[in-house]
Amino acid sequence: MKKFNTAVVCNPKKHYMVDLTERVERIIKNYVEPGNYFAINRGRQYGKTTTLCLLAEKLREKYVCLQISFEGCEEMFQSDYAFVSGVIDLIEEQLELESVPDHLIERWKNEIDTDLPFQTLGKRITELCRFSERPIVLMIDEVDRASNNQRMLSFLEMLRDKYIKRESGRTWTFQSVILAGVYDIKNLKLKIRSEESHQYNSPWNVAVRFKEDLSFSSDEIVGMLSEYERDYHTGMNVQEMADLIYEYTSGYPVLVSGICKHIDENLTGTSAFPDRAAAWVPEGVAEAAKSIEHENQPLFEDMIKQLKDFPQLKDIIRRILFEGESIAFNAYNEVLSLAKMFDYIKSANGRVAVSNRIFEVVLYDYFLSEDETGNITKKDAELNKSQFIVDGRLDMEALLRKFAEHYAYVYADNDQKFIEKYARKIFLMYLKPVINGTGNYYIEAQTRDEKKTDIIVDYHAEQFLIETKIWYGQKYNEEGEKQLYGYLDRLKLKKGYMLTFRFNKDKKTGVQERRDGEKTLWEIIV
Repeated sequence: MKKFNTAVVCNPKKHYMVDLTERVERIIKNYVEPGNYFAINRGRQYGKTTTLCLLAEKLREKYVCLQISFEGCEEMFQSDYAFVSGVIDLIEEQLELESVPDHLIERWKNEIDTDLPFQTLGKRITELCRFSERPIVLMIDEVDRASNNQRMLSFLEMLRDKYIKRESGRTWTFQSVILAGVYDIKNLKLKIRSEESHQYNSPWNVAVRFKEDLSFSSDEIVGMLSEYERDYHTGMNVQEMADLIYEYTSGYPVLVSGICKHIDENLTGTSAFPDRAAAWVPEGVAEAAKSIEHENQPLFEDMIKQLKDFPQLKDIIRRILFEGESIAFNAYNEVLSLAKMFDYIKSANGRVAVSNRIFEVVLYDYFLSEDETGNITKKDAELNKSQFIVDGRLDMEALLRKFAEHYAYVYADNDQKFIEKYARKIFLMYLKPVINGTGNYYIEAQTRDEKKTDIIVDYHAEQFLIETKIWYGQKYNEEGEKQLYGYLDRLKLKKGYMLTFRFNKDKKTGVQERRDGEKTLWEIIV
């Protein structure tokens, strides 16, 4: 029986996966058949290698497909001769697998001129492509493994020059060259050059822009879950599950598969989810997402590492998350371009946003953890946690009342600018240790701005909506309430909570309760 897979390559014969047939056909039609050179640059574990494998399989119906990788080939970069010799060996192996005629393989294996190894390689490529019965496509995976080596750039420059000559009918070369990796070629160039000589002219400036979206749409997730449902007959609402998984992941491939894998292999059979029918429900998706968010996995570790390596990026994300700052996305901003290349951020209506809900929670937890050591807010929440959990249920009103007391005692004397900047962070630092281990939270990005933030808390199959906001007058407050009632409708909740920070001298702190039909707003003012 098939399994969900989060390892390097997915195999449609072994794994439940999104059907990539149409995507592969579009890549061939739009990029390979026209003879384009291009690069597939996406974040880690974004399905690049799986896409390449399926693409190679389809290409072999018409082309010779040479699929090589520089992973684990560090010794190739010790000298020009070693590099060229390594490339020739990698391609030779592929030629044998492709059943290319022996006489072409023998010519390919001829000795290398030790004085002019790159010239030898160029001639070898010309001969191979000239006499091959089928056009040849070269794929190079993990191209950024060689990101700090000039020899890799020399190789790309040679391929570029041969492409230019091919277009004017002066040589034979590959039909198409496809590079895959996290970094794009411009960034490889920046990593090699010194700070004083950064340049943007790329050895790959003949490449066309690759526009194919490798993320999974909700409809594509439906196809994957439908296959699973045909095997197990869980009775799940496939469309609802697909939409919810997409809400958490924004279609980031390894996160989509990770949620499904966790439900199937880890949740099913537990006391809370005794069988598959019980696990494939919204509560199961929420529980799987929570587990993934708290795992130590390479994807998140790499994200935190990049924040440490790029302090400007860390500052931008902190301002977006905690201060509600609206930052315009500019593709020419090196830091933003780098973060988008890693797929940590996206451009949403021209503004910078974290790319998906799971990443956002991981980032929130990371930033909060930096301030948690010895923090009085965390300690107070942990001390009073037993007051908020009654018979396994979260008493949100008790939590908000106690937070108000804590806020008045610890933060009341801070100036307004400090509170406006850190109010939501203070509340999240109080909330997190209370629900940690059992519940989860996320921020509704569509409603977040510098004045308000909607926090969704899931705790033991119950959901709570808490709006944290800064008081900016009665009119703004009334508009916010209307939005909150609408959001309660969307979440199918009868009650919402408001945590309002007011700074005017005549403010009245305490609890207010308002009703609109069957819905209730419970507001505590601090």
